[in-house]
Order: sequence, then structure tokens, then C-alpha cells
Amino acid sequence: MAQLKYLGIIPPMPDHPRILLLKGEENNIKKNITTDPDWANVHQNILGECDRILSTGPLERSMTGKRLLSVSREALRRIFFLSYAHRMTGDEKYFRRAEKEMLAVSGFTNWNPSHFLDVGEMALGLSIGYDWLYDSLSPASRTVIKDAILKKGLDPSFSSRHAWFLKSSNNWNQVCNAGMSFGALAIYEEIPELSKTIIDRALQTIQLSMGEYAPDGAYPEGYGYWDYGTTFNVLFLSAIDKVFKKDYQLTELPGFLSTAAYFENMIAPSGKCYNYADCGLGGNLSPAMFWFATRTQDYSLLWNEKNYLTDKKNKDYLKNRVLPAVMVWGSTIKTENIPAPTQNMWVGQGKNPVALMRSSWTDPNAIYVGFKGGTASSSHAHMDAGSFIMEANGVRWAMDFGMQDYNSLESKGVDLWNGAQNSQRWQVFRYNNFAHNTLTVDQQLHNVKGYAKIDSWSSEPSWMNATTDLSDIFKGQLKAAKRGVAIAEKKYVVVRDEIETLDKPTSVCWTLLTPAEVKITGKNSVELRSKGKKLTLKAVEPQQVNIRIKSTQSPNDYDAPNPGTTLIVIETEIPAHTNAAISVLLIPEKTGANQSVQKLSNWPGDKK
Repeated sequence: MAQLKYLGIIPPMPDHPRILLLKGEENNIKKNITTDPDWANVHQNILGECDRILSTGPLERSMTGKRLLSVSREALRRIFFLSYAHRMTGDEKYFRRAEKEMLAVSGFTNWNPSHFLDVGEMALGLSIGYDWLYDSLSPASRTVIKDAILKKGLDPSFSSRHAWFLKSSNNWNQVCNAGMSFGALAIYEEIPELSKTIIDRALQTIQLSMGEYAPDGAYPEGYGYWDYGTTFNVLFLSAIDKVFKKDYQLTELPGFLSTAAYFENMIAPSGKCYNYADCGLGGNLSPAMFWFATRTQDYSLLWNEKNYLTDKKNKDYLKNRVLPAVMVWGSTIKTENIPAPTQNMWVGQGKNPVALMRSSWTDPNAIYVGFKGGTASSSHAHMDAGSFIMEANGVRWAMDFGMQDYNSLESKGVDLWNGAQNSQRWQVFRYNNFAHNTLTVDQQLHNVKGYAKIDSWSSEPSWMNATTDLSDIFKGQLKAAKRGVAIAEKKYVVVRDEIETLDKPTSVCWTLLTPAEVKITGKNSVELRSKGKKLTLKAVEPQQVNIRIKSTQSPNDYDAPNPGTTLIVIETEIPAHTNAAISVLLIPEKTGANQSVQKLSNWPGDKK
């Protein structure tokens, strides 16, 4: 076996159950659900979902394209829920159903190691069941499940063909290392030396993906993959800390503990997220946030989670396969003690820097802007540097499509994961710059290797703003390009671009994607209507622009349909060797706006 770098001499391993929740610690959860009706409601909803699962048949090995992932995820959800229900109630019906599920997936020919996420999630789920239900499992069942964890989970992770995740910095690293470590903890007695190697390997290699949070906590893969990768990262840290009483200083890595604030600020007043990159609109309970709040003692991080948790009509969180973890990590938290955040702006650098601004945390009609720099060359990224979303009066006026289902593209032969400049990925309608709220020059794609950081920002209420230099994004297309986005006087939004052309006349398109009904009302103005609300878009400079409405339907048979959406395009022609500005106002109804926009150099802001 490889020499251990981190673990050293291991103290005696706790008896089962040892993963996340030791024997007797159920009492902390029981006390919480007895004294807090919100936690009691979540607990009862989990039990109700377990009762529903009892009426279903066990899972079967069914592939979706090249993935078994949907089956692995459902196995994790069922086993975790049922194991929780049995530990909390002692009811044998939950144990029997969990055992049946575990034996079914243990009998699969394999867990699809060619797509190792499938193995990681399956191993994690089976390990929780094996550990939490250990005392109830028969020796025969233990043997079957233990052998499956070892032979279908842990052993394949030593194959160079499958273990590339160990050298990856994206969410695969976090998910697969967590799954393998849970397996190693679950069956430690059977394979102590191998288990030590696996855990030590994870402690070393998970730092690659944890490095992605540096320096401030902004996660390059966006909201959805934050929830995925970070949740499994936290599962790993929580399990390691529970057994070894330390986290080997992993939480001290730059940006990691700060990343919870990024995640919280990514939710807009509508409850939907800023869905840049390969992301859905999201917005639901995240168990990992309760770990962060407890770890940092900052309970304002749970402002959004409180809303999800206390909404009696909301049962969407029952789809979350690690939901029982929220009962573990939230067992000392009272919902009535969760305050609103005090800061209305959050900025983070990194591979995909973001500035997240709002006029209020408590007003559902608040203005919200999510604005990003970044690069198209990072994991799951789109050509969206300079893009933004905007909400006001409970309506998302400026939107992002987010991701398209991977299998819908892969099944039609799209070379989706090749990120080269002229690859097919950038022909997918939702992925290139033409369908994002940014600039396009002479109908060309952004420079895939270009990068833009957040150059300056200010949380000053009269002109909350951030700026970025996009020159590298338009390398060879423009001499220089800068963009600033501001919430002015908590009333309206300003988007200003300052452009310097090269030695030829240049066409620049300013685009805004919207789900609203759109009507051009003048040579420089557009009216947007949605949900009985209205917003005015006004191009205040230059005076000579061409505003047109563009369809979001693609002629490509592999592109998803985009019903109910429209692209507003503001086009201007700029002569060679010219400095020009494009200033656009987004004005909610019943508010006014100052029609003059200052140069970006005059905007208040700190630099970092």
C-alpha cells in the first residue's frame, strides 16, 4: 500500500453507525423536532416519503445514454431516507425496504465505472445503509452489500481508466472521493489498510477541487454544480471529522468557508438562482448550507434556506437525495433565530468572477443583478463573460437559458465536451455568446481562452456597481472593451459599455434575453411586460442604434426549443480607431431614471 501522508496512526474506529451520525446522536435530532415545528414538519415529510417508497419496486439497472446516474441517485435517496426513518423510529418496515433496495443494487453487474459519478453516488448511498443499519442486517446481507461496496465501488477506483477524477479539479473529484471514502469508512474492519489508503488519497486529491473556491468563494461551475460538488465535499468533511475528530485543515483552504455566502447571494428575490453556465434555475433547500452555518456560526447564511424550510406547501426538497443530512447538520439550529443578511452586495474573483447585487433582502420586489466576468474555458462554462441577469418587482426581466440536457445533445452526436474555439459545443444555441446578455462583435464568437475579472465595485446604495475589462474576451476583434453594471438609487439598472475599435469599422450587438412580452416603442426604447408588470429598456447612447427583436428558435435539430423567450438586440456601427459607449437603462415602472450616464472611470469602486 502507498505510504499515508495524512492519517498517520489511526485511533480505534468507532462502532457502527459511524458515518455522519454516531449511535445515540439521534437524540439531538429528536429534541429539535420536538421543540421546533418547522423541523418536525421536515421530519414528518421524510417519513411520509419513505411510506410512499414502500409501495414501489426495487430499482433496476437501467441506463440513460452512457449514464446509470439517475438510478444511482435514486438509490442514494431511497437508502438514505429509509435508513434515517429506521434510526429515528425503529420501525422494521423501513429497515426491510432499505435492505431490499441495497440487495437489489448490490446485485447489479456493475455500477457503470466508465462514468464514475455513477459509482461514487451508488457507493455513498450503499455505505450509509450498510453503516446505519449494520446491527439489523443479517450476516448474509452484510456480506453481499460489503462485497458490492468493495468490488463494484472501491476496487474500480484504482483503475487508471476510471480514476481520472483524482486529477480533476471539478465536481467529479468531490463526488467520487466522497463516495469512495464513505465506502472505506463503512467496511473499514474488513479492509483496514485499503480503507486507510482510500481515505488518505481523498484527503490529498480533494484539495484540487477545493482549490476552485479560491480566493473568495465564487464557484466557477455555477449554482447547480456548487450544490452538487460542495454538498459531497461537505459530506466528506463531515464524515471525516466525525470519525477522526479533525478535518486535516481542509476547511482552511482559501475561499472554502466563504463560499456559502456566494451560494446564498446567487438566489434572487424570486427564489430562482443566477443560472449561468450549465445550470438550471434551481432554488431549493441545500443541506450543505446548514453545515456551513454551524461551522462558521453565521446563521444569516440560512436566510434563503429558512424560507424553503418553513414553507409548509413546499415538498420539493423531498427530491433531494441527501435531505436527511439537513436533520444532522441542522440539529442545533432554531429557525426563529435565523436573521437576514446585512450586506446587499457580494463579489468574488476566481475562474468565473461574479458581482451579486440587490436593493434589499426582505423586499420581494427588490432589484437584483447578477453580473459575471470569467472565461469560456472553465468546466461547464458558456461564452457569457460580461453577461448579467436582472429582476425587479418579482419578475426576471433579463434571463439566462442555463444548460440544455446533456443526453439530448449527446444522443444526436454533438461533440459537447470539446471546448476548443471552433468546436461544436459553441454551435449549441444556449452555449455561445449570441444568446447571452453580453456583447457580440461582427457576429463572431468570444475568444474561448479570454478571461475577465471583476475590476472594481462599490456597495454604495446610490450607485451599487461592478465593472470588468472584457478586452481579452474580444482579442483580435476590439482594441478594448469594458462593461459596468449598476443599481442606481435602488430604483433602476444601468449597463454601460466602453469600446475602442481596431483599424476597421465594427458592428457591435448588445443583447438581452427576456421571457417578457416585448414591444419596440421608439427608436431607442423597448417596453417589456410580464405578470402585469412593466419595465422600460432605453438606449441613451449612442443616439444612432438599430433595435430589433430576434427569435430564440434555432434551426439546429439538436437545440432545445425556447418558447416564450425573446432576444432584444441593440446594434451599432462604430468607425475604425474610435472610442464609443453604449449605455442602456432598465427602468421598472413607477420609477424615474437619470438619462445621463457617467464614464466608468467616474463610477465609485474599490479595486481588488
